Amino acid sequence: MNKLPVYCFILIFMIACQPKAKEKFDLLIINASVIDIAGGKILPGKLIGINKDTIQLVANMASADSYASDQIIDVKEKFVMPGLWDNHVHFRGGDSLINENKNLLPLFIAHGVTTVRDMGGDISPSVLQWRNKIREGQLEGPNIFTSGPKLDGADPFWAGSISIGKLEDIKPALDSLEDLKVDFVKIYASSLSPDLYYRIVEACEKRGLKVTGHIPLSADHFDAIEFGLDGIEHLFPLLSLASPIGDSLRQLNLGFGMFPQVLETYDEDFARAAITKLASKDFYVTPTLYVSQVIMQLADMDPTVDSLLPLIGPGIQLTYERRIKQAQNRSAEGKQLMLDMDIRERSLVLPMFQAGITILAGSDCGPSNAYVYPGAALHNELALLVETGLTPQEALSTSVISGPKFFGLDEYYGGIEVGKVAHLIMLTENPLENIENVRSIDLVLKGANIYDRSKLRTLKTQ
Repeated sequence: MNKLPVYCFILIFMIACQPKAKEKFDLLIINASVIDIAGGKILPGKLIGINKDTIQLVANMASADSYASDQIIDVKEKFVMPGLWDNHVHFRGGDSLINENKNLLPLFIAHGVTTVRDMGGDISPSVLQWRNKIREGQLEGPNIFTSGPKLDGADPFWAGSISIGKLEDIKPALDSLEDLKVDFVKIYASSLSPDLYYRIVEACEKRGLKVTGHIPLSADHFDAIEFGLDGIEHLFPLLSLASPIGDSLRQLNLGFGMFPQVLETYDEDFARAAITKLASKDFYVTPTLYVSQVIMQLADMDPTVDSLLPLIGPGIQLTYERRIKQAQNRSAEGKQLMLDMDIRERSLVLPMFQAGITILAGSDCGPSNAYVYPGAALHNELALLVETGLTPQEALSTSVISGPKFFGLDEYYGGIEVGKVAHLIMLTENPLENIENVRSIDLVLKGANIYDRSKLRTLKTQ
């Protein structure tokens, strides 16, 4: 009798009865309450499997026996969300402050900020070097997307800017930025004519370069957008769009001198119409509300009770003096104008968001902006966005979803899903219930780097 089929059957049976090998990950996060920022909901009882810097698994804890890892983090009763993006920061102050700027990098991580968008300064070679080293895992800090040097007119306001005084200057300026491999272009526009500004934007568009920044106060926003402007930093340039005489005031080239008349003639219908028109384009606005709040309060602030100031280098602290003196010397009329402008600027945020304009959360932290600190300032910015009428979920989306969207990186960031980058923060409280809970950081994960509560305290004191 041929017993071979019997032996085969027994062998197949024995193999089938063998325990299935568990899928193994570099890191397993268990018992996670995942914060779905896009959906505005909590997904409890989740298991997250990570290899290197990428999420490879998101599953229910009921399937936990199927997975294994030599490194397991139990985050029971904690909330897990994507790392924060600060979409407007600065590294600057000259070569003598390079190390002090570099020392700011861990402060971002300590506050759950895993990515920043650097809006230009005068130490770009160092910032570009940090960007590359961080991406290669050789330096501790947030991922950096940088514009490199700002572009400005013949008489630039900020040191380190590339001067463009005539049409012929545009090509070499953009060539130099592309040689540096910058991530986008920032225009400051303190001394640019509208026409030269449009030509720069148009040239960026032709090269496929993202471009944002300031806009000459005498320029037409909608013309700039037609030429390819992707976004605008700060809200004050948009105020003239809400005035029936805004076009006339811009043509008079009054600069900041036009704002008293803009506010006197401010019209809600004009504001709504302008917002609707802006929303018809794929357009980004970074309000930077918090820095405005600080600037208005500088004359009365007492830095001796500031717990974060001792973490800032003495050289950077010296850069604060210009804004502090300006605040101390500001007239009563000037203070009132700033207050009135701020009220109007904040009133724009909610209708812009609701209309479909992409709002980016950005703090404007860095040297020269007194007492606006890396990491902590973004928490304050998110809180102010909620004060304007956004829900906590919507405010968080302006950081973790809108930031990646600007760079076309939605596929890799913005959620806790398979294929996304493993930049995560664990919170002890739910930020969807109260935006202040974004400060309750218990652990930060940035790829292979795990920062528990003890290490986070060290980052804030080193």
